[in-house]
Amino acid sequence: MALGRKTTLARILTVDLPMLAILTFTLGPYLWMALTSLTAEDQLFTRGPSLADLVLSNYERLFANVGFARNMLDSFIIASGTVVVGLALSVSAAYSFSRFDFRFKRALLLQFLLINMFPLVLLILPLFVLMRQLGLLDTHFALIIANSTIAIPFSVWMMTSYINGIPRSLDEAAMTDGCSRLQAMTRVVLPLCTPGIIATGIYIFITAWNEYLYALTLGGQSVRPITVAVQSMIGEYQVQWGLLTAGGIIGAMPATLLFLIVQRRLVGGLTQGAVKG
Repeated sequence: MALGRKTTLARILTVDLPMLAILTFTLGPYLWMALTSLTAEDQLFTRGPSLADLVLSNYERLFANVGFARNMLDSFIIASGTVVVGLALSVSAAYSFSRFDFRFKRALLLQFLLINMFPLVLLILPLFVLMRQLGLLDTHFALIIANSTIAIPFSVWMMTSYINGIPRSLDEAAMTDGCSRLQAMTRVVLPLCTPGIIATGIYIFITAWNEYLYALTLGGQSVRPITVAVQSMIGEYQVQWGLLTAGGIIGAMPATLLFLIVQRRLVGGLTQGAVKG
């Protein structure tokens, strides 16, 4: 009996309490931000965030006065377009790297990895000049192209590792049965890569959704993603904490909900076999 109590106490001290501390440290700022967004603006500077009088006035002003719905639409168009472009290019490139042997193959793969080592600020000026020459400034297409330069290099590495895990014999069997190389890729390889495609798509969507530097430089009055819209609530002499925290909560919801929706499919796809009876 004493041994059981010592085991329980040791588990509480070594596992439960440290996990509780980590969880509090991780979720504490988000809970405080949610509480601040539900507190009236005039009470934030007098009593501070409080559970006494929770209101939705900050969220109402966010959509009625600030026009946050238009900003979310801009972000959704940019993120979705980046997912389409990024997956189309990264999946085809990853299949080529996985299935074909050609000169400078390892050098090209290494180049994709090296691109991620450079800060984004180095690419802003060349992209700005390029988009201005093409007349694409302040358009969704400009931001889709710019965000693709961030997402595609790492996505190629992710998809290459997934495709490498699929035996080449499946491609050869499909082509023996009359499929072309493209049909073997679309009908055999890509269905088996569904978990990898979902994971890569989530990575691209979140990267494009949270991007700020390109949105600030290449966007403008016509295209204004939520990252720029939230930053505009920080004035020179005053910060609208109610609107700022409400915008942060609303801005984080799409990416969070997307992950929760596809989480079961992602984990389930990792355990599926390549052959069905």
